[in-house]
Amino acid sequence: MPDPKEMSGIPRPVDDLPNGTVSVRLIRGSLSNNLTGHAVELHVGTKVITVKTDENGRAEFKDLITGTAGATVKATADVDGEHLESREFPAPTRGGIRLMLVATDPNKPAAAKPAPGAPAPTGTLLIGEQSRFVLQPREEAVDVFYLLDIANNQSVAVNPAVPFAFDMPDGAVGTAIMEGSSPQASVKGTHVVVEGPFAPGHTFVQVAASLPAEDGSIGIAQKLPANLAQLAVIVKKLGETTLKSPQLKEQREMPADGEVFIAATGGPVAAGRPVEINVDGVPHHSQAPRRVALVLAAAVVLGGAWFASRSTDTDTAQAADRKRLIARREKLLNELARLEQDHRAGRVDARRYVPRREELVTFLEGVYSALDSDAGPDPADRSGVAA
Repeated sequence: MPDPKEMSGIPRPVDDLPNGTVSVRLIRGSLSNNLTGHAVELHVGTKVITVKTDENGRAEFKDLITGTAGATVKATADVDGEHLESREFPAPTRGGIRLMLVATDPNKPAAAKPAPGAPAPTGTLLIGEQSRFVLQPREEAVDVFYLLDIANNQSVAVNPAVPFAFDMPDGAVGTAIMEGSSPQASVKGTHVVVEGPFAPGHTFVQVAASLPAEDGSIGIAQKLPANLAQLAVIVKKLGETTLKSPQLKEQREMPADGEVFIAATGGPVAAGRPVEINVDGVPHHSQAPRRVALVLAAAVVLGGAWFASRSTDTDTAQAADRKRLIARREKLLNELARLEQDHRAGRVDARRYVPRREELVTFLEGVYSALDSDAGPDPADRSGVAA
């Protein structure tokens, strides 16, 4: 039977406690030796809550959801001058946390320690229920955040049978390990690696990246190297943003800090099976105006090249063609100048300004290309307007 001392201070997520509850069992040496009526402290951020253990040696801290979202939690106790302290873990929001604090039994001989330098045994890891996939849409892109709780439920440090590594979705840019993650995590390009061995308890890794969404949608098919205990996805809702996945069982909209979020949950996902997430309705500019402008610009260029290269019977016809191109150029330049002035004055918003400016510039490029193919004189030069 494993030494309880090796399990001391390791938080374990459970579903048999009310949401937001932490239960701390205080024992001395063995599971049969509960310490009753003893003070246990729970450090929740900067706040300290003290509860005494009951007849079963348990101190329960309830309703930690209120006002503790994102807070770091740690349990401590002092037994006959011995300070006991748990690992830090995030305040639970779904289900609860159980852990033990084990004081030393002075009548029990110390357990033999493993030989220095001995390799960690192979063990199984689980991506725990506290893990989240958070997606935040913005203009023509979605920022994605993987908040992974890698759990080692064994009493000793282990190495997984296969390396804990995965690649971010196709098209991801700016992949990075976020502050607060385990130093075991690193990234190269879009490849994320978490080095072993993994200590008993929880290893927290937070990965950030951005996915382009020029057409207003993204699709993620993310494979992970360990079993995912429960799929949980949070999406910030902007306008008509929607979330879809065949692996999600339920979802709802939740207001928070003046914004709306889509919160969704599903069942477990096996290692190597893709986690499928699709987000639609991401704010973006329609590509239709740009495509039309490019087609028209191509027509202008081809037409200009044809007019410039064809043989003419008289210099008058060639001059007329060039005059028409110059008039077209001046009209486009004037319209572009008015657009810039209206934008600076706040009379045109960005949604109209950006595509219209691109369209005008594209037209101008076509006109200039046609003019450049004709080495004839430019009347605009004589009028003082730059070509």
